[in-house]
Amino acid sequence: MAHTYEELHKKTVAELREIAKDLDHEAVKGYTQLNKEHLLPAVCEALGVKVDKHHRHEPEGIDRKKVKDTLKALKAEKQKAIEARDRAQLKAIRRRYHNLNHKIRAATTA
Repeated sequence: MAHTYEELHKKTVAELREIAKDLDHEAVKGYTQLNKEHLLPAVCEALGVKVDKHHRHEPEGIDRKKVKDTLKALKAEKQKAIEARDRAQLKAIRRRYHNLNHKIRAATTA
């Protein structure tokens, strides 16, 4: 039975172990001790299923669009704080802006 990466990814650890049990390949040795993160690539290698680069690491789960919209809103708040000469508010906005930018960078470079 031919498997695809998407099909294997949706399977539970128990189902992947059942598949690995029938395989005689170096990559799946010790399959009973492997968690899904390690078992999935091993089963893919043993079955000869191609794993594309974008499949290897799942995104961290940030909603980039939502974060970008928040950054735009913070820019408007920043301008208002500058006009009102509210240094405390300005500093808080800059820190939030910095933290959101850092979150985006961390999620995309991992």
